[in-house]
Amino acid sequence: MFFVDFRMVENSTEKKVYRCNDCSVTFSRSAQFMCHTAMHTGQKPFSCSYCLKSFTCSSNLKSHIRLHTGEKPYNCSQCDESFPRSTDLKNHMGDHAGQKPYCFQCSKTFHKPYALKIHMRIHTGEKPYGCSQCSRSFISSASLKKHIRTHTGERPYVCDKCAKSFRQLSALKFHTRVHTGEKKLHANGEKPLFVKEKPYTCDQCAKSFSSLSSLQIHLRVHTGEKPFICSQCPKSFAQSGQLRDHLLRHTGEKPLHCPHCLKSFINSGSLQVHVRTHTGEPYSCPHCTLTFSLLGNLQRHLRVHTGEKPYSCSHCKKTFRASSGLQIHVRTHTGEKPYSCMKCSKAFVSSGDRLKHMRVNAEKTVKS
Repeated sequence: MFFVDFRMVENSTEKKVYRCNDCSVTFSRSAQFMCHTAMHTGQKPFSCSYCLKSFTCSSNLKSHIRLHTGEKPYNCSQCDESFPRSTDLKNHMGDHAGQKPYCFQCSKTFHKPYALKIHMRIHTGEKPYGCSQCSRSFISSASLKKHIRTHTGERPYVCDKCAKSFRQLSALKFHTRVHTGEKKLHANGEKPLFVKEKPYTCDQCAKSFSSLSSLQIHLRVHTGEKPFICSQCPKSFAQSGQLRDHLLRHTGEKPLHCPHCLKSFINSGSLQVHVRTHTGEPYSCPHCTLTFSLLGNLQRHLRVHTGEKPYSCSHCKKTFRASSGLQIHVRTHTGEKPYSCMKCSKAFVSSGDRLKHMRVNAEKTVKS
Protein backbone atom coordinates (compact mmCIF):
# COMPACT_ATOMS: atom_id res chain seq x y z
CA MET A 1 0.00 0.00 0.00
CA PHE A 2 1.24 3.51 -0.82
CA PHE A 3 0.25 7.13 -1.37
CA VAL A 4 0.63 9.00 -4.63
CA ASP A 5 0.98 12.74 -3.94
CA PHE A 6 0.88 15.53 -6.52
CA ARG A 7 2.99 18.67 -6.21
CA MET A 8 3.52 21.70 -8.45
CA VAL A 9 6.93 22.42 -9.95
CA GLU A 10 8.26 25.64 -11.51
CA ASN A 11 6.90 24.99 -15.00
CA SER A 12 3.38 24.46 -13.53
CA THR A 13 3.27 20.80 -14.60
CA GLU A 14 2.25 18.12 -12.15
CA LYS A 15 4.80 15.58 -10.96
CA LYS A 16 3.91 12.34 -9.16
CA VAL A 17 5.59 11.70 -5.84
CA TYR A 18 5.45 8.20 -4.40
CA ARG A 19 5.57 8.20 -0.60
CA CYS A 20 6.34 5.12 1.50
CA ASN A 21 3.80 4.50 4.27
CA ASP A 22 6.39 2.81 6.49
CA CYS A 23 9.11 5.48 6.59
CA SER A 24 7.76 8.49 4.62
CA VAL A 25 10.64 8.50 2.12
CA THR A 26 9.47 9.83 -1.26
CA PHE A 27 10.38 8.85 -4.83
CA SER A 28 9.77 10.43 -8.22
CA ARG A 29 9.78 7.12 -10.11
CA SER A 30 7.49 4.16 -9.49
CA ALA A 31 10.31 1.64 -10.14
CA GLN A 32 12.43 3.19 -7.37
CA PHE A 33 9.43 3.20 -5.06
CA MET A 34 8.63 -0.49 -5.67
CA CYS A 35 12.24 -1.47 -4.97
CA HIS A 36 12.13 0.51 -1.74
CA THR A 37 8.87 -1.05 -0.48
CA ALA A 38 10.29 -4.53 -1.09
CA MET A 39 13.00 -3.64 1.44
CA HIS A 40 10.32 -3.30 4.16
CA THR A 41 8.48 -6.51 3.24
CA GLY A 42 11.67 -8.53 2.88
CA GLN A 43 10.64 -9.77 -0.57
CA LYS A 44 13.47 -10.58 -2.99
CA PRO A 45 11.84 -11.87 -6.16
CA PHE A 46 14.91 -11.52 -8.41
CA SER A 47 17.36 -14.43 -7.97
CA CYS A 48 20.85 -14.89 -9.40
CA SER A 49 21.21 -18.00 -11.59
CA TYR A 50 24.91 -18.29 -10.65
CA CYS A 51 24.59 -18.26 -6.85
CA LEU A 52 21.98 -18.17 -4.06
CA LYS A 53 21.78 -14.41 -3.78
CA SER A 54 18.43 -12.68 -4.41
CA PHE A 55 17.48 -9.03 -4.82
CA THR A 56 14.59 -6.62 -4.37
CA CYS A 57 15.09 -4.99 -7.80
CA SER A 58 15.88 -6.32 -11.26
CA SER A 59 18.46 -3.54 -11.73
CA ASN A 60 20.38 -4.72 -8.66
CA LEU A 61 20.33 -8.28 -10.02
CA LYS A 62 21.71 -7.10 -13.37
CA SER A 63 24.57 -5.28 -11.63
CA HIS A 64 25.28 -8.34 -9.48
CA ILE A 65 25.38 -10.74 -12.46
CA ARG A 66 28.22 -8.69 -13.92
CA LEU A 67 30.34 -9.82 -10.96
CA HIS A 68 29.98 -13.39 -12.30
CA THR A 69 30.33 -12.57 -16.01
CA GLY A 70 33.12 -10.01 -15.54
CA GLU A 71 31.27 -7.54 -17.76
CA LYS A 72 32.29 -3.89 -17.19
CA PRO A 73 30.34 -1.72 -19.64
CA TYR A 74 31.10 1.65 -18.03
CA ASN A 75 34.47 2.98 -19.24
CA CYS A 76 36.45 5.90 -17.87
CA SER A 77 37.22 8.57 -20.50
CA GLN A 78 40.47 9.55 -18.75
CA CYS A 79 42.10 6.16 -18.13
CA ASP A 80 41.75 2.47 -19.01
CA GLU A 81 39.58 1.59 -16.01
CA SER A 82 36.11 0.12 -16.57
CA PHE A 83 33.31 -0.65 -14.11
CA PRO A 84 30.24 -2.90 -13.77
CA ARG A 85 27.99 -0.07 -12.51
CA SER A 86 27.48 3.55 -13.53
CA THR A 87 27.74 4.64 -9.87
CA ASP A 88 31.20 3.05 -9.67
CA LEU A 89 32.30 5.05 -12.70
CA LYS A 90 30.85 8.25 -11.23
CA ASN A 91 32.77 7.75 -7.98
CA HIS A 92 35.93 6.95 -9.95
CA MET A 93 35.63 10.19 -11.97
CA GLY A 94 35.62 12.10 -8.69
CA ASP A 95 39.09 10.64 -7.99
CA HIS A 96 40.38 12.14 -11.27
CA ALA A 97 38.91 15.53 -10.37
CA GLY A 98 40.48 15.35 -6.92
CA GLN A 99 37.07 15.83 -5.37
CA LYS A 100 36.16 14.14 -2.12
CA PRO A 101 32.84 14.96 -0.50
CA TYR A 102 33.37 16.10 3.08
CA CYS A 103 31.24 16.78 6.16
CA PHE A 104 31.24 20.48 7.11
CA GLN A 105 30.51 19.58 10.76
CA CYS A 106 33.37 17.17 11.45
CA SER A 107 35.55 17.46 8.29
CA LYS A 108 35.36 13.71 7.60
CA THR A 109 35.83 12.93 3.88
CA PHE A 110 34.09 10.29 1.77
CA HIS A 111 34.66 8.60 -1.58
CA LYS A 112 30.95 8.62 -2.41
CA PRO A 113 28.42 11.47 -2.14
CA TYR A 114 25.78 9.01 -0.94
CA ALA A 115 28.07 7.97 1.94
CA LEU A 116 28.24 11.63 3.00
CA LYS A 117 24.46 11.89 2.83
CA ILE A 118 24.11 8.93 5.21
CA HIS A 119 26.83 10.28 7.48
CA MET A 120 25.06 13.65 7.85
CA ARG A 121 22.13 11.84 9.49
CA ILE A 122 24.43 11.05 12.43
CA HIS A 123 24.60 14.80 13.07
CA THR A 124 20.95 15.57 12.32
CA GLY A 125 19.54 12.53 14.11
CA GLU A 126 17.41 11.72 11.07
CA LYS A 127 16.47 8.03 10.75
CA PRO A 128 14.15 7.76 7.74
CA TYR A 129 14.19 3.96 7.40
CA GLY A 130 11.73 2.42 9.85
CA CYS A 131 11.25 -1.28 10.55
CA SER A 132 7.71 -2.49 9.77
CA GLN A 133 7.95 -5.19 12.46
CA CYS A 134 9.14 -3.12 15.42
CA SER A 135 9.63 0.52 16.45
CA ARG A 136 13.31 0.81 15.48
CA SER A 137 14.49 3.12 12.70
CA PHE A 138 17.83 3.54 10.90
CA ILE A 139 19.93 6.08 9.01
CA SER A 140 20.35 3.87 5.93
CA SER A 141 18.53 1.17 3.99
CA ALA A 142 21.55 -1.13 4.45
CA SER A 143 21.25 -0.85 8.25
CA LEU A 144 17.53 -1.60 8.05
CA LYS A 145 18.20 -4.59 5.81
CA LYS A 146 20.63 -6.05 8.38
CA HIS A 147 18.15 -5.41 11.19
CA ILE A 148 15.26 -7.14 9.38
CA ARG A 149 17.31 -10.36 9.47
CA THR A 150 16.88 -10.37 13.28
CA HIS A 151 13.14 -10.82 12.63
CA THR A 152 13.31 -13.22 9.67
CA GLY A 153 16.20 -15.31 11.01
CA GLU A 154 17.95 -15.04 7.64
CA ARG A 155 21.70 -15.74 7.78
CA PRO A 156 22.89 -15.51 4.16
CA TYR A 157 26.64 -15.56 4.82
CA VAL A 158 27.88 -19.14 5.29
CA CYS A 159 31.36 -20.34 6.28
CA ASP A 160 32.64 -22.90 3.74
CA LYS A 161 34.79 -24.56 6.42
CA CYS A 162 32.16 -25.41 9.07
CA ALA A 163 28.80 -24.26 7.59
CA LYS A 164 28.23 -21.74 10.39
CA SER A 165 26.08 -18.88 9.12
CA PHE A 166 25.90 -15.16 9.86
CA ARG A 167 23.60 -12.18 9.33
CA GLN A 168 26.42 -9.88 8.23
CA LEU A 169 29.39 -10.32 5.88
CA SER A 170 31.68 -8.62 8.43
CA ALA A 171 30.78 -11.29 11.01
CA LEU A 172 31.63 -14.05 8.52
CA LYS A 173 35.00 -12.43 7.72
CA PHE A 174 35.80 -12.22 11.44
CA HIS A 175 34.74 -15.85 11.93
CA THR A 176 36.94 -17.20 9.10
CA ARG A 177 40.00 -16.02 11.04
CA VAL A 178 39.15 -18.73 13.57
CA HIS A 179 40.02 -21.23 10.83
CA THR A 180 42.91 -19.32 9.21
CA GLY A 181 44.47 -18.11 12.45
CA GLU A 182 44.73 -14.54 11.16
CA LYS A 183 45.05 -11.84 13.80
CA LYS A 184 44.56 -8.10 13.34
CA LEU A 185 47.68 -5.99 13.85
CA HIS A 186 48.03 -2.20 13.71
CA ALA A 187 51.32 -0.65 12.62
CA ASN A 188 52.03 3.07 13.08
CA GLY A 189 48.45 4.06 12.45
CA GLU A 190 48.46 2.50 9.00
CA LYS A 191 45.81 0.20 7.55
CA PRO A 192 45.52 -2.89 9.79
CA LEU A 193 47.24 -6.06 8.63
CA PHE A 194 46.14 -9.62 9.29
CA VAL A 195 48.81 -12.15 10.19
CA LYS A 196 48.40 -15.83 10.98
CA GLU A 197 48.66 -16.40 14.70
CA LYS A 198 46.95 -18.87 17.04
CA PRO A 199 48.32 -18.13 20.49
CA TYR A 200 45.63 -20.00 22.47
CA THR A 201 46.32 -23.75 22.66
CA CYS A 202 44.14 -26.49 24.11
CA ASP A 203 46.07 -28.43 26.77
CA GLN A 204 44.10 -31.61 26.03
CA CYS A 205 44.48 -32.02 22.26
CA ALA A 206 47.06 -29.35 21.24
CA LYS A 207 44.60 -27.61 18.89
CA SER A 208 45.25 -23.86 18.77
CA PHE A 209 42.94 -20.86 18.31
CA SER A 210 43.16 -17.20 17.38
CA SER A 211 41.04 -15.98 20.32
CA LEU A 212 40.50 -16.96 23.95
CA SER A 213 36.72 -17.16 23.44
CA SER A 214 37.21 -19.73 20.63
CA LEU A 215 39.39 -21.84 22.92
CA GLN A 216 36.80 -21.65 25.72
CA ILE A 217 34.07 -22.86 23.35
CA HIS A 218 36.34 -25.67 22.11
CA LEU A 219 37.09 -26.85 25.68
CA ARG A 220 33.43 -27.84 26.00
CA VAL A 221 34.24 -30.71 23.58
CA HIS A 222 36.49 -32.16 26.31
CA THR A 223 34.50 -31.17 29.41
CA GLY A 224 31.09 -32.01 27.95
CA GLU A 225 29.76 -28.67 29.22
CA LYS A 226 26.53 -27.57 27.51
CA PRO A 227 25.41 -24.30 29.10
CA PHE A 228 22.66 -23.45 26.59
CA ILE A 229 19.50 -25.28 27.73
CA CYS A 230 16.29 -25.67 25.75
CA SER A 231 13.24 -24.25 27.57
CA GLN A 232 10.94 -26.82 25.96
CA CYS A 233 12.84 -30.09 26.44
CA PRO A 234 15.81 -31.44 28.47
CA LYS A 235 18.31 -30.97 25.63
CA SER A 236 21.31 -28.67 26.10
CA PHE A 237 24.00 -27.36 23.75
CA ALA A 238 27.60 -26.18 23.76
CA GLN A 239 26.89 -23.13 21.58
CA SER A 240 24.05 -20.60 21.44
CA GLY A 241 23.66 -21.06 17.67
CA GLN A 242 22.98 -24.78 18.15
CA LEU A 243 20.24 -23.96 20.65
CA ARG A 244 18.73 -21.39 18.28
CA ASP A 245 18.49 -23.95 15.46
CA HIS A 246 17.12 -26.57 17.85
CA LEU A 247 14.28 -24.29 19.02
CA LEU A 248 13.08 -24.06 15.42
CA ARG A 249 12.51 -27.84 15.52
CA HIS A 250 9.95 -27.29 18.29
CA THR A 251 8.12 -24.57 16.36
CA GLY A 252 8.37 -26.45 13.06
CA GLU A 253 9.57 -23.26 11.40
CA LYS A 254 11.89 -23.60 8.39
CA PRO A 255 12.56 -20.02 7.28
CA LEU A 256 15.09 -20.72 4.50
CA HIS A 257 13.81 -21.97 1.12
CA CYS A 258 15.66 -23.68 -1.72
CA PRO A 259 15.58 -21.56 -4.92
CA HIS A 260 15.49 -24.74 -7.05
CA CYS A 261 12.72 -26.76 -5.35
CA LEU A 262 10.06 -26.54 -2.62
CA LYS A 263 12.26 -27.80 0.24
CA SER A 264 12.91 -25.52 3.22
CA PHE A 265 15.50 -25.62 6.02
CA ILE A 266 16.17 -24.45 9.55
CA ASN A 267 19.64 -22.99 8.91
CA SER A 268 21.60 -21.71 5.94
CA GLY A 269 24.29 -24.38 6.37
CA SER A 270 21.73 -27.12 5.68
CA LEU A 271 20.35 -25.11 2.76
CA GLN A 272 23.83 -24.72 1.26
CA VAL A 273 24.46 -28.48 1.51
CA HIS A 274 21.09 -29.21 -0.14
CA VAL A 275 21.62 -26.71 -2.98
CA ARG A 276 24.73 -28.63 -4.03
CA THR A 277 22.46 -31.57 -4.89
CA HIS A 278 21.01 -29.31 -7.60
CA THR A 279 24.20 -27.58 -8.72
CA GLY A 280 26.43 -30.68 -8.59
CA GLU A 281 29.26 -28.95 -6.74
CA PRO A 282 30.51 -31.47 -4.13
CA TYR A 283 33.96 -31.56 -2.53
CA SER A 284 35.90 -34.51 -4.02
CA CYS A 285 38.60 -36.54 -2.27
CA PRO A 286 41.86 -36.55 -4.29
CA HIS A 287 42.70 -40.07 -3.02
CA CYS A 288 39.43 -41.92 -3.71
CA THR A 289 36.06 -41.50 -5.39
CA LEU A 290 34.16 -40.20 -2.35
CA THR A 291 32.58 -36.74 -2.49
CA PHE A 292 31.26 -34.52 0.32
CA SER A 293 28.76 -31.68 0.54
CA LEU A 294 30.82 -29.85 3.20
CA LEU A 295 34.51 -28.95 3.11
CA GLY A 296 34.81 -29.82 6.81
CA ASN A 297 33.59 -33.36 6.14
CA LEU A 298 36.17 -33.76 3.37
CA GLN A 299 38.93 -32.53 5.70
CA ARG A 300 37.93 -35.13 8.33
CA HIS A 301 37.79 -37.86 5.68
CA LEU A 302 41.32 -37.03 4.45
CA ARG A 303 42.62 -38.20 7.84
CA VAL A 304 41.62 -41.75 6.82
CA HIS A 305 44.25 -41.52 4.06
CA THR A 306 46.89 -39.55 5.99
CA GLY A 307 46.48 -41.51 9.24
CA GLU A 308 46.35 -38.23 11.19
CA LYS A 309 44.65 -38.44 14.61
CA PRO A 310 44.94 -34.99 16.18
CA TYR A 311 42.59 -35.55 19.15
CA SER A 312 44.30 -37.21 22.15
CA CYS A 313 42.70 -38.55 25.33
CA SER A 314 44.20 -36.97 28.46
CA HIS A 315 43.44 -40.15 30.47
CA CYS A 316 45.05 -42.85 28.31
CA LYS A 317 46.71 -41.06 25.37
CA LYS A 318 44.48 -42.83 22.83
CA THR A 319 44.07 -40.69 19.68
CA PHE A 320 41.14 -40.04 17.36
CA ARG A 321 40.48 -38.57 13.92
CA ALA A 322 37.45 -36.54 15.03
CA SER A 323 36.62 -34.58 18.17
CA SER A 324 33.28 -36.43 18.41
CA GLY A 325 35.14 -39.76 18.69
CA LEU A 326 37.28 -38.36 21.51
CA GLN A 327 34.23 -36.97 23.30
CA ILE A 328 32.51 -40.38 23.30
CA HIS A 329 35.71 -42.13 24.40
CA VAL A 330 36.29 -39.77 27.36
CA ARG A 331 32.94 -40.88 28.79
CA THR A 332 34.37 -44.41 29.24
CA HIS A 333 36.77 -42.82 31.76
CA THR A 334 34.33 -40.39 33.44
CA GLY A 335 31.44 -42.84 33.57
CA GLU A 336 29.10 -40.32 31.97
CA LYS A 337 26.17 -41.88 30.10
CA PRO A 338 23.99 -39.05 28.79
CA TYR A 339 21.78 -41.14 26.45
CA SER A 340 19.00 -43.01 28.27
CA CYS A 341 16.58 -45.56 26.88
CA MET A 342 13.00 -44.24 26.86
CA LYS A 343 11.56 -47.67 27.76
CA CYS A 344 13.96 -48.77 30.50
CA SER A 345 16.51 -47.19 32.84
CA LYS A 346 19.59 -48.26 30.87
CA ALA A 347 21.95 -45.44 29.79
CA PHE A 348 24.69 -45.22 27.15
CA VAL A 349 27.81 -43.21 26.28
CA SER A 350 26.64 -42.52 22.72
CA SER A 351 23.39 -42.09 20.82
CA GLY A 352 24.50 -44.89 18.47
CA ASP A 353 24.73 -47.40 21.35
CA ARG A 354 21.29 -46.35 22.55
CA LEU A 355 19.84 -46.82 19.06
CA LYS A 356 21.29 -50.37 18.85
CA HIS A 357 19.80 -51.19 22.26
CA MET A 358 16.35 -49.90 21.23
CA ARG A 359 16.42 -51.94 18.01
CA VAL A 360 17.20 -55.13 19.96
CA ASN A 361 14.27 -54.43 22.30
CA ALA A 362 12.00 -53.73 19.33
CA GLU A 363 12.98 -57.06 17.69
CA LYS A 364 12.30 -58.92 20.97
CA THR A 365 8.88 -57.30 21.22
CA VAL A 366 7.99 -58.33 17.64
CA LYS A 367 9.10 -61.96 18.25
CA SER A 368 7.12 -62.24 21.47
